[in-house]
Amino acid sequence: MELDVVELSRLQFAMTAMYHFLFVPLTLGLSVIVAIMETVYVMTGRPIWRQMTKFWGMLFGINFALGVATGITMEFQFGMNWSYFSHYVGDIFGAPLAIEGLMAFFLEATFVGLFFFGWDKLSRAAHLTVAWLVAIGSNFSALWILIANGWMQNPVGAAFNPETMRMEITSFYEVMFNEVAQAKFVHTVSAGYITAAVFVLGVSAWYLLKGRHIDLARRSIAVASAFGLASALSVVVLGDESGYSASHTQKMKLAAIEGMWETHEAPAPFSAIGFPDREARETHYKVEIPWAMGLIGTRSLTEEIPGINDLVAEAEDRIRSGLVAYDALMTIREQRGDAPAETRASFEENSANLGFALLLKRYVDDPREATEAQIVQAADDTIPGVAPLFWAFRVMVGLGFGFIAVMAYFFWRANFRGMQFPRWALYGAVAIIPAPWIAAELGWFVAEYGRQPWTVDGVLPTALSVSHLSVADLLITLAGFVIFYTILFVIEMALMVKYIRKGPFQDVEETEAWMARHEHRLRTHDGKGPFAPGADSTPAE
Repeated sequence: MELDVVELSRLQFAMTAMYHFLFVPLTLGLSVIVAIMETVYVMTGRPIWRQMTKFWGMLFGINFALGVATGITMEFQFGMNWSYFSHYVGDIFGAPLAIEGLMAFFLEATFVGLFFFGWDKLSRAAHLTVAWLVAIGSNFSALWILIANGWMQNPVGAAFNPETMRMEITSFYEVMFNEVAQAKFVHTVSAGYITAAVFVLGVSAWYLLKGRHIDLARRSIAVASAFGLASALSVVVLGDESGYSASHTQKMKLAAIEGMWETHEAPAPFSAIGFPDREARETHYKVEIPWAMGLIGTRSLTEEIPGINDLVAEAEDRIRSGLVAYDALMTIREQRGDAPAETRASFEENSANLGFALLLKRYVDDPREATEAQIVQAADDTIPGVAPLFWAFRVMVGLGFGFIAVMAYFFWRANFRGMQFPRWALYGAVAIIPAPWIAAELGWFVAEYGRQPWTVDGVLPTALSVSHLSVADLLITLAGFVIFYTILFVIEMALMVKYIRKGPFQDVEETEAWMARHEHRLRTHDGKGPFAPGADSTPAE
């Protein structure tokens, strides 16, 4: 890959985004898990649940701080590295980002302080309200950012204005309720919930293996396994919704993910494995599941899913239509208000394909001067990297089904086997802690890499979106970001490990007071049940 300004800008943004998303999923999930734990504390009054809320809340706070630090940098990058993108679509893209800052981030940041410093100053009900407002604020932040990103994947509710030479919003309702944005939101949030559930499960399993904080660990596993199982099942369902959405909003991405070069007779099969070959325009050694892709992509047995080759031919037609729109646009600009009505009509008729004509600017300054070979090449450029998408998607899906199995197993052991967990299962829970982050990063890779060569799908090519920077500028800032973010990541890991090793702080006075209030019931308890006082034994072999 040639490291020009475009590729370096993409690399820099990808690096900062993937660093940032190391922190986001855990923030989303832990905020809800902590709120659930505090809800149980308020309902039961048991000190152990307050202890759990404080412990997992402390780990949430460490992660939240690093997420904020890395997220702010990303928003500045739109102006630094992607200035033409910001100019061209800022009227639409900037609105949800502004709302996220004003409504969600301030809500979340304000109540985070009250959560940590309000334990002895607020009533139980008031503090519980604060905990849920922190969780709601975290999820609202994700909502508005994913509305912005969803618009880039499916640019609805906007139109190009030939007078201003910019995209302008026509319906905020359509932008907000964009089907891609809504599917991405629930899918991404559910993935964050799985991340937190696996994290809580793994840390709790480590405590059981060490014979420490048994009571807290078992209760945490009970919460994490139930929460994680529901989240893992929802991710599969919502992933299916994303596939259906892509079948009519991002057909090329779907075909690339499937490695489907030719249009298959309906219903199309799903390739469980295969080896895409771009040179041969073929996927070798496929193992197919009959009808599965047709059902996922179209929810029917009669509708075809177009293959890559047919979509390239369609892109070539759209480039030619876009050239008509581009020529009319240049006439409108030159003649201002004196442009003939037929010229404006020609532009309006073909304006939906203007972005395809802009693909030619990679090869020629004036798209109208492009050769036939350049038009064919530009159409071919609409194919993203098929092999990386093909395998990234399958690893992500495989991990998703693995999370369902893990959470179902621990849910069963927690609820029907008296909180007894085999040591091999506990070691496995510790070992898979990194897995949801791998799945989440692969998911974003599929979403963003699969959109290429577009910054805004079908509207603005990536090659036109960048700022006028030098390669040296980008190399220096890229190196700076990598060094700075790596330092932050090491600091966060050190803090998380330190406080996990240290374990939860026990409020002795509150525990003794609760024990005194319930002394008679504890003396006469039959000792049965996973939450019984005598349940704090060592884990089963």
